[in-house]
Amino acid sequence: MTKILLSLHVLAAILAVGPVTVAASMFPATLRRTTGDRDGARTTLTTLHRICRVYAGIGIAVPVFGFATASSLGVLGDAWLITSIVLTAAAAGILILLILPGQDRALTDTAAPSETPAPAAARRLAMATGVFNLLWATVTVLMIIRPGSTTGA
Repeated sequence: MTKILLSLHVLAAILAVGPVTVAASMFPATLRRTTGDRDGARTTLTTLHRICRVYAGIGIAVPVFGFATASSLGVLGDAWLITSIVLTAAAAGILILLILPGQDRALTDTAAPSETPAPAAARRLAMATGVFNLLWATVTVLMIIRPGSTTGA
C-alpha cells in the first residue's frame, strides 16, 4: 500500500504543482508584454490564471497523499518531513495570498482600456513566483535526499 500511496503522491505533485509552477512563471512576462497586443495578451493571462487556480485546487491531493505516505512509512516525526511540511505550507501561502490575488489585480488592470499594467506589479508577481518555485524545489530535494533514509540514496 505504501508504494501505491507514494506513487499517487509523486504523480499528484507532478501533475498539479508542475502546471502551477509553469503558468505562474509565464504570467509576469506575459503581463509585461500587454502594451502591444492587449487582447491577445489578456486572453493568455486569463488562461494562465485559470491554470493556476484550477491546479492549485487539485494540488490539495499532494499533501493528502503525502501525509498518508508518511504515516504508512512511520516518518511523521522526522525533521526532514516536518521541514517539508512547513515549506509546503509556505509555498501554498504565497500562492494563495500573493500570486493568485496579484494575477487577479493584473487582469482587472488590463481590462480597463486606459490602464497599462504597472511594471511593479509584474516584478512583484515574478518575485513571489520565484520564491514559490524555490520552495517547491527545496521540498523536492528534501523528498529525494530524505536525511536519515535507510535506502542510502
